[in-house]
Order: sequence, then C-alpha cells, then structure tokens
Amino acid sequence: MTPPEALLDDTDKAILNRIQSDFPITSRPYLAVADELGITEDEVLERISRLKKEGIIRRIGGNFVPDKLGYVSTLCAAKVSEEKIEQFADVVNRYPGVTHNYRRDNSFNIWFTFIAPSMQEIEQNLKEISEQTGISEILNLPATRVFKIRAQFDV
Repeated sequence: MTPPEALLDDTDKAILNRIQSDFPITSRPYLAVADELGITEDEVLERISRLKKEGIIRRIGGNFVPDKLGYVSTLCAAKVSEEKIEQFADVVNRYPGVTHNYRRDNSFNIWFTFIAPSMQEIEQNLKEISEQTGISEILNLPATRVFKIRAQFDV
C-alpha cells in the first residue's frame, strides 16, 4: 500500500501546511491561499477536493475552546479487537462531536475526543457506540483542566 505522503506533490503539501493552523478568515479563503502559493483558486479547490476523496483530509472546520461555548469535552479510550477496528472507527466518526480518532499501541488501542453540550449527551453517544459495535470497554476520561497546544503537522 502506498503511504499517503507519497501521493502528495509539493503544492499539495504547501496547501496542507497553510490551512492546518492558520486558515484565512476572509470571504474567499481559498483565493488567499492560492495567491500566497502562486496558483489559481480553482486549483486549490480541486486539490482539496481530491485530498478529501483520497482520505488525506477528513474534514475542514474550526476548533474552539469547548467550555467557553458552554460545551464539555472528554477523551475516550477503547479496547477494540484488530478485526473490529475499521468498523468501530467508522461508527465513532459518524458523530459530529468527535474531533480526533486515532490508533495507539496499547490494550486500549483506539482513542478519540468528544465534544458535546453536556456530559449526559456524551455518555448517551458512548452507549450507542457500544451497542452498535459490541465494544463494551470504552473509557470516558473527561477533561478537568485543558492545556491547548498548537498541533501543526508539517507535510
């Protein structure tokens, strides 16, 4: 299987690096990116569309500080057998409050973050995920103190 980074040319990498943590706040953000990179807005849009189709970009959206908007957040960890990982991840990713979902080398091997208006909603969603997947070992580790760091992945 070809690693995702092998599918990216220098322009794809420049676009990804630019939009990760400093997305232009303007009526035409992709035009601003295009102007910076010396390409057309249509090319930026076409490349982003292709990267989404290829699964390199999962979503483009804003990040916010949950408690400042009256939301709560939690980190979840689940024990998922190898043969159920893909199905479990697909179910988890259907929930709009899931902001990250990744695999770890641990007995609790799938970790994801959940944001919602209440802990009761998160608990209900975790119950649904468990019912849909048959995975019963899902830890709910609510945030008690948040340390926000900039996550920039240079490609």
